[in-house]
Amino acid sequence: MAWGFFNEVGRKLIHITILVILLIYAVLSKTYGEQAALLVLVALLIFFFVLEYFRLELNWKIPVFLAFIRPKEQHRMYGVIFFLSATIICLAVFDFPIALAALLMTTFGDMAAALVGKKYGTTLIFRNKTLAGLIAELFTNMIVGVIIGLFFSINIYAPILMAFTATIVETSLDELDDNLIVPICAGFVGQAIALLA
Repeated sequence: MAWGFFNEVGRKLIHITILVILLIYAVLSKTYGEQAALLVLVALLIFFFVLEYFRLELNWKIPVFLAFIRPKEQHRMYGVIFFLSATIICLAVFDFPIALAALLMTTFGDMAAALVGKKYGTTLIFRNKTLAGLIAELFTNMIVGVIIGLFFSINIYAPILMAFTATIVETSLDELDDNLIVPICAGFVGQAIALLA
């Protein structure tokens, strides 16, 4: 079956679960401490490792996964593993507003790029990436960055440069998993600017 626009919509809706994960992290961190909150996220990551073990090592067909796995992920780890790993790294290493911006840019920027690019993109700029997708992603990342910057009163240059970084990295990747690389690169840039300011 060909991977289509509606498969992409369904997959991007799964990405929005990051909001639930961030909420759980915030509540647990405030109640039990940051380390306990991170351990819960690691436990969730291990749960997905187990599911992936059954899917990839034992060849089990897991119906919930099948609808959201891209053809190139049929024989390699599902993107949720990389995104959860990036979430844990970002929350452990970066200040919370920087981690939040990086993760939300990855979620909503990638969503905008994929959906706009698949629906309206005609001008290819790199492999399967379109100019329309790039513009949609940069615009979305800028909105996320400005909102986070204003809400947390952080140096506005940090989220703006994070938006450019997230967009450039996302657009440059095809084989490597963007769910891991984009938030870490964007978060690194934001944290470096925050430290230098």
